[in-house]
Amino acid sequence: MDTNAMLQYAAAGIFTLAVLHTFSTKFFLQRAHRSRHHAGLWHLLGEVEVVFGFWALVLVALIAASGDHKTAIHYLESQNFAEPMFVFVILVIAGTRPVLWSVQQLVARVATMAPVHTQLATYFLCLSVVPLLGSVITEPAAMTLAALMLKDRFYTQGISEKMKYLTLGVLFVNISIGGVLTPFAAPPVLMVAEKWGWDIVFMSSVFGWKAACAVALNALLVTFLFRRELKAVAPEAAQRQAGLPLAVVAVHYLFLAGTVWFAHYPVVFMGLFLFFLGFTEAYKHYQDRLMLREGLLVAFFLAGLVVLGGKQQWWLQPVLAGMDSTVLYFGATALTAITDNAALTYLGSLVAGLSEGAKYALVAGAVTGGGLTVIANAPNPAGYAILKDCFGEKAISPLGLFGAALFPTVVAIVFFLVFR
Repeated sequence: MDTNAMLQYAAAGIFTLAVLHTFSTKFFLQRAHRSRHHAGLWHLLGEVEVVFGFWALVLVALIAASGDHKTAIHYLESQNFAEPMFVFVILVIAGTRPVLWSVQQLVARVATMAPVHTQLATYFLCLSVVPLLGSVITEPAAMTLAALMLKDRFYTQGISEKMKYLTLGVLFVNISIGGVLTPFAAPPVLMVAEKWGWDIVFMSSVFGWKAACAVALNALLVTFLFRRELKAVAPEAAQRQAGLPLAVVAVHYLFLAGTVWFAHYPVVFMGLFLFFLGFTEAYKHYQDRLMLREGLLVAFFLAGLVVLGGKQQWWLQPVLAGMDSTVLYFGATALTAITDNAALTYLGSLVAGLSEGAKYALVAGAVTGGGLTVIANAPNPAGYAILKDCFGEKAISPLGLFGAALFPTVVAIVFFLVFR
C-alpha cells in the first residue's frame, strides 16, 4: 500500500474520531469538573467548536510526518477557507445591537397585530419568518438573529429542557431548508447553483415553496405543542432596548449587504469587516459586546471541517455516484448528519453525468438533514455557540439534538420527496 492510500485511510479514521468526539463532549466537560490539574485541557476538548480544529491539527501533523512540512502547507493552501471566514464576519455583524434591535422591532410589530397571544406569535415568527429571511441575508445571519432572539425572549426565561431541545431542533432544520428560496444563501446550494444553472426562479419554484411550507408547519406544530408554556412567559420579561438612530442601523445593514454580495471574495469582505470594526468603535455607545469570541470559535470549527473534509472525497464520491435518485435523497440526508452538507453537494457536483432527478435529490437531501447534528450545516455551530449556555451543564446533548430534529426533518422529507 503506497503512502497516499495509507494517508487516505488515516484521514478517514481521524474524521471518524472527530465525529465520535462531537458526541462525547459531555464526558470531557465532566472530567473538567472533576480534574484538579488538567481541567483546562478537558474543558477545551469538551468544546464542540474546538473538536474539528483539534483533529484537523492531528491530520496536518500526520501529513507533515508522512512527507515534510511543505506538503502539509501545500495541502492547507489548496483548501478553500472562504466559508469559515464569511460565517465569522456575518455572525459578528448580524449579532450587533442595531441589527438585532431592528429585527426584534419588526417581529414585535407583526406579533402584536397577530390575532393570537403575543408570545405565541413571537415564537412562531422566530422559527418561521427569520429562518426564511436566510434566503436573503444568508443562513448564518438568520441563525444568529433567530438564536439571539430566542435566547433573549425564551431560553433565559425558565422554559423546560424539553422545550429548549425541540425548539433547537426546529430552528436547525428550518434554517437549513429556509435558505433554498434563492441560489446564493444556503451553502449547499451555493456550491452547485452556478455549475448547474440554477437561478432564483428555478430555486423558488422547485425548492422554495416546499421549504416555506415545511418551515411554517414545523414552527406551527412546535408553537401549538408548547402553547401553555409560551403563554406563561410574560411579554415584559423580554429585554427592552432604547431606540437607535436609523442612520446607524442603515450603516450596519450596508455592511451586512456588502458582506453577502462579496461572499466569494474574502479579501473584499474581510476589508469591509475591518472598516466595520472601526465604525463600531467610533459609535460604541450604540453597541453591545461584539461576538468576536463566538465567531472565531465557529470559524475554527468550520475550518477544521474543511481540512478534514478535503481528504474524504475518495470514499464519499463513489458512494454518491452509486445511488439512484430516491436512495440518493435518503443517503444525502443521512450523510449530511456526519458531514457538512455543503461539502456533500460539492463532492456530488464532481460526479459526471448526474441526472436532473439526482441533482434535485442530492441538494434536497443535503438541506433536509442539515438540522440533525451540529456539524450538518455551516450555521449550526453559530446557533450552538449562542444557546449552549442555556442548557444543563452548559452543553447541548448531540443525541438530544438529533432526537429533537427528527420530526421536523420528517416534515421536510414529506414536502421535498412527496412533492418532487
